Amino acid sequence: MREEPVVQVRKLVKRYGPRTAVDGLDLSVAAGTVTAVLGPNGAGKTTTVEICEGYRRPDAGTVRVLGLDPVAQAAALRPRIGVMLQSGGVYPGARAAEMLRHTAKLHAHPLDTDMLTERLGLGGCGRTPYRRLSGGQQQRLALAMAVVGRPELVFLDEPTAGLDPQARRATWDLVRELRADGVTAVLTTHFMDEAEQLADHVVIIDGGRAVAAGSPEELCRGGAEDTLRFTGRPGLDLAALLTALPAGAAAAETAPGSYRVTGKVGPQMLATVASWCAQHGVMPDRIAVERRTLEDVFLELTGKELRA
Repeated sequence: MREEPVVQVRKLVKRYGPRTAVDGLDLSVAAGTVTAVLGPNGAGKTTTVEICEGYRRPDAGTVRVLGLDPVAQAAALRPRIGVMLQSGGVYPGARAAEMLRHTAKLHAHPLDTDMLTERLGLGGCGRTPYRRLSGGQQQRLALAMAVVGRPELVFLDEPTAGLDPQARRATWDLVRELRADGVTAVLTTHFMDEAEQLADHVVIIDGGRAVAAGSPEELCRGGAEDTLRFTGRPGLDLAALLTALPAGAAAAETAPGSYRVTGKVGPQMLATVASWCAQHGVMPDRIAVERRTLEDVFLELTGKELRA
């Protein structure tokens, strides 16, 4: 396992005319992990990834990928990475199977293309030209081309956009297997559940800057995790419940039969509430500790207004 980051971005700036797409961004990706880069449309995600891939030149800052400059040392870097673009990268008239075989031949020790084709559900369209593939088939072919060379690091830009639930799950399984094999992955996605399921580390970008970073658990920790909710018959004696709870706890009936308990929520409080309900002949229909989702955190940090 490498001790230094596989991807190291410092003070990255990229401008398109008067518009600053990336504005002093810092990003670090540890070896053998899956890092999800999240952000609203226009936040700078794809630009950042394309700079790391060597397809765009930064205007300022430093970028190192596997210890190399992705522009100046592209010839040394590209055999070691896999890239799945948002769109394109495939000859429109090329058949799916021949495009995958061609990509495999560019690498010294590629994966078995027949296995990969079958794994990603492309077996029935091997002779179909790329332009005639469905959007989901094009996405799966692009993913296969990104991983067929056994890369040390793979960039996946919106890997499950347009996929049906079965193909999406197959993609998730493949990403997990890559990580288990020691491959580092950087993915951008608009699906918060995808980031929660796959990512060891999440970076949220807005306005070209990183506004939060951490594991999904770290980012979701806070406010709502100190709330316990349960349902029962209306009009419970909450003053009596409070005498059984630790100091500092509060309880309220938010709607008839719906109760909220706040404070230091943990196993002891959960057991206390359940025990109190049993002693008072209350059968809770539902009892749960609330937890913020990654989508909640994302909207808190980036706002709820629509982006162009």
